[in-house]
Amino acid sequence: MDGRWRTISMAVRLANHRFAGLFANFSGKTEQDAMKQQDAPLPADILAQIADALERIAPPKPRNRDFSAADAFVWHGRIEGFQPVKSVNRVDRSLLVGIDSARDTLFSNTMRFAEGLPANNALLWGTRGMGKSSLVKATHATVNDQLSGKGKPGPLKLVEIHREDIDTLPDMMSELRQSEHRFIVFCDDLSFDGDTTSYKSLKAALEGGIEGRPANVILYATSNRRHLLPRDMIENERSTAINPSEAVEEKVSLSDRFGLWLGFHKCSQDEYLAMIDGYCQHYRIDYPADKLRHEALEWATTRGSRSGRVAFQFVQDLAGRTGNRMED
Repeated sequence: MDGRWRTISMAVRLANHRFAGLFANFSGKTEQDAMKQQDAPLPADILAQIADALERIAPPKPRNRDFSAADAFVWHGRIEGFQPVKSVNRVDRSLLVGIDSARDTLFSNTMRFAEGLPANNALLWGTRGMGKSSLVKATHATVNDQLSGKGKPGPLKLVEIHREDIDTLPDMMSELRQSEHRFIVFCDDLSFDGDTTSYKSLKAALEGGIEGRPANVILYATSNRRHLLPRDMIENERSTAINPSEAVEEKVSLSDRFGLWLGFHKCSQDEYLAMIDGYCQHYRIDYPADKLRHEALEWATTRGSRSGRVAFQFVQDLAGRTGNRMED
């Protein structure tokens, strides 16, 4: 019998002695006979079952997270684990054209946070494909490069949480709170539909909960919706609620938890072409200027939109046709 079983056996005997009278009443035996019978060693298989049951209901042991393993992680809510990301899929901050104001504002906010100064949670909302998530990842890299030097581990960690795991955000926050590092918690394409209530977990984690947001954590989220909820969901609340204004306020108050709102709008033709020129220079793609302009505009027309994503997709196609590997 190993130490774990011996401890459990002693605990069971102690409980039996304390409640021997109760056992005697049920069995029809005297209390002394019941105690003698309960002093007999418990079978090993019974002890094993008790041990397994106790381990299942016991609180989890504190985890020692090694956040020095990488500068970026992905949080998996089901297993409550952080997966290190060795190479983040990002573009250089200098290639993000047409969003100068948002770029500078987010950089200043992030730098203040990295230096231990007050900073706001940020919601990047607006037109799809205009570089919202790219800006978050590029800003994280730029801040770390400036604070620690290019290519060296930085003091600021980026943790991505999928919107399906938002209800586990409070659990993740409690783990990050114990770390000496500073974290940007990043949720891409955040929005809520139908009768989902997970947005309430986000509201409590940002502001309003007893603990509040940890001092070493800031949240950046991107969304195509300014209030994170579809318009028809808001209109439905307005038309069916007993007090329409209160119902709508309760829904849209989530976006108020973000102190910084950065809007992203459709780019002009000149900005679209400037994006392509920037990519071609960065990846050293040599192509006739007039032909490049014509093909780029034709590409945008077939896609029905102009955006940073469409520009990058065109450059990928061009690089493939010209034999360029798009290496930095």
